[in-house]
Amino acid sequence: MGDIDTFDFIVVGAGSAGAVVANRLSADPRYRVLLLEAGPTSHHWSPIPLGYSKLLHNPAVNWCYSAEPETNTNGRRLPVPRGRMLGGSSSINGCAFVRGQAQDFDTWAQMGNRGWSYRDVLPFFKRMETYEGSGDATFRGRDGPLRITNPEPDLPLYKTLIKAAGEVGIQHSADYNGTSQDGIAMSQATIANGRRQSTAECYLSPIRKRANLTIETGALAEKLLFDGDRCTGVRYRIDGVEREARVGHDVIVSAGSINSPQLLELSGIGQPERLQSFGINVRHALPGVGENLRDHFAPRTRWAIGKKGVTYNDRGRGLGLINQVLRYTLLREGMLGMVAAPMRAFVRSRDGLDAPDLLLGWIPMLYEPGPKLSEQSGMTCYAHPMRPESKGHIHITSSDPSAPPAINFNFLSDPIDAQLTVAAIRMVRRIMTAPAMAEMQVSELAPGDTQASDDEIIAWVKQAAETTYHPVGTCKMGSDAMAVVDDQLRVHGVAGLRVADASIMPQLTSGNTNAPAIMIGEKAADMVLKNAGSPTLL
Repeated sequence: MGDIDTFDFIVVGAGSAGAVVANRLSADPRYRVLLLEAGPTSHHWSPIPLGYSKLLHNPAVNWCYSAEPETNTNGRRLPVPRGRMLGGSSSINGCAFVRGQAQDFDTWAQMGNRGWSYRDVLPFFKRMETYEGSGDATFRGRDGPLRITNPEPDLPLYKTLIKAAGEVGIQHSADYNGTSQDGIAMSQATIANGRRQSTAECYLSPIRKRANLTIETGALAEKLLFDGDRCTGVRYRIDGVEREARVGHDVIVSAGSINSPQLLELSGIGQPERLQSFGINVRHALPGVGENLRDHFAPRTRWAIGKKGVTYNDRGRGLGLINQVLRYTLLREGMLGMVAAPMRAFVRSRDGLDAPDLLLGWIPMLYEPGPKLSEQSGMTCYAHPMRPESKGHIHITSSDPSAPPAINFNFLSDPIDAQLTVAAIRMVRRIMTAPAMAEMQVSELAPGDTQASDDEIIAWVKQAAETTYHPVGTCKMGSDAMAVVDDQLRVHGVAGLRVADASIMPQLTSGNTNAPAIMIGEKAADMVLKNAGSPTLL
């Protein structure tokens, strides 16, 4: 083991939240900050938005986890990609930017988490962004590190979808991250000038030369270190060499919803019987570690488009692909520069609801596993409930830090999730068969016209659905018996240790989770600095 260095703060994980925490803490030159990242610095495909298709299954920058087989996935092992590089999943995701609804955060506060209402978190959402659309300044930020764009519907297909949605009562939304989430819109994106705006790019690249910030890549955190009930540092490994770092104030674990509970369990924090079965000494009993796992279980409906030249199956093959490469190279636009699902709709499953509960997302192409473009022209639309009630768990399978944990989603275990999934698919069908879509010569490929009853649709969902890569909740915030952290993100019963990433979410937010994870990083850093007696940005 090499020399043991001491820092004021250690951040484990340089992902969507961790990069933010490291940036904000190191802004105070009085503090020395160590940022540990298991993966490399970057990858040449990451800056290109469509590069996610090359990174979703790439072990060089992706943990490439898979879930355990389940009855409701017909025994399939669903892929669970997680970023393993600076920027974490923000460096390999589809670049969609969705805050969620005000009700999401108000619900967190109503569960006893003081300081997490929408009114409380809105300043952090505003602080983190430079929004380049025409939004209400009450809700949108203009001078933050993260550039957010609001693309125009530049394809005839998008304009037709907006018209079709209007025919079934879904109005166009000017800003779903503003006053109200309702409606159909182009996806706001962490893309600017055709380039991905990851937290590595926006929060770390500008500050890499700070003298008080040390960034270690290729550093696998193996165990948290303790003196009694206080966390005093981290043991990690680089190129097979074991190292230790000590901390004066806090260790902030920002390793994500898969790796954060794993690190806690490896360090003796979790369910005693489980830890003891792997020969791990119990440091502190916390039964909620690894529990409360939630994700969006999303079938991808598939639609053939008979009209030629309107999807990227036509525009992005053969000479069309050359044209797309040239458009991106010269103009930073087109297929290579687009968000993964360029159009989305937030809709209500029934009248009388206070807010949307279903999400639909359109991709202007058909694709096959790989992923690769299909030869047939068409489009894909995923559809799912936004706030599922089904809960699963993630737990270690070994005391070896390099061994992947077991991921059990337990999808559709709550009957309401199946009901809402069927409602979402039926809503897609209404839009895709609205009068405006006739000119596109649309026909349903999957689940297919023969899948008409609720039972038939759910049977198809079990056979075909995947996640939308939004795992949360495994170190949930709260004060109940299954909570892992309090509303200051401090691990219950352990001093000097916090968790700050999507794992602390008590419930899923309404949409993609990258934006809320970045907000969590901003708010966590603010709380840590206030506790240390430092001035904060808010």
